[in-house]
Amino acid sequence: MKELQADTRKRARKIISLLRVEYPKVQSALEYSNPFQLIIATILSAQCTDARVNIVTKSLFKKYKSPNDFLIVPLAELEKDIFSTGFYKQKARSIKGCCSELIEKHGGEVPRAFEALTQLPGVGRKTASVVVGNAFGIPAIAVDTHVKRISRLLGFTDSADPVKIEFALKEVLPEKDWVDASHLIATLGRNVCFARKPQCTKCPIADYCPSFKPENMQYGVCYVRK
Repeated sequence: MKELQADTRKRARKIISLLRVEYPKVQSALEYSNPFQLIIATILSAQCTDARVNIVTKSLFKKYKSPNDFLIVPLAELEKDIFSTGFYKQKARSIKGCCSELIEKHGGEVPRAFEALTQLPGVGRKTASVVVGNAFGIPAIAVDTHVKRISRLLGFTDSADPVKIEFALKEVLPEKDWVDASHLIATLGRNVCFARKPQCTKCPIADYCPSFKPENMQYGVCYVRK
């Protein structure tokens, strides 16, 4: 029997409450000092772990401090600097395009407006949500691979479309929880709810997860929603 929307909202709030207890100091896993660094780090994080991005940006942000710094460096040199994050050619072009737009249309500053951010090269809804939520404190939900997978396991959506998942989560969670929810769910994914072999018996929200099937624990897996 399909869960009523009101019950889903109640369950979602309980899940976030439990995750706050489990991860009381949750925050963005990306390391940055200002909105510009965050937008660059988030572009680099596509198909790459946050841990690897942080290793790269530690030296990258010492070398490049402004949009103009990224713009004047030869493309080949920038590609070499970000090589280990993967897809480095596309990311280097996106970074240069983004920096060019920031200078030409925004005076070198990162805009606060969500729609303005999504107009920048290399910046989709996920990156824009990360920036407005973490750099500017504007309610937004960033759907990364962890949030996408776990939202389906939790029965908040049956869609694999990140945009549909984003709006499904916004339907069941209050605005005040949007930014933290992204971090809390992603942290759960990095620490317990692994894609290949989730540690369901160690999960703080197992009692509220419709995909948790105790009888399957002998096989070391949960029931994965189709």
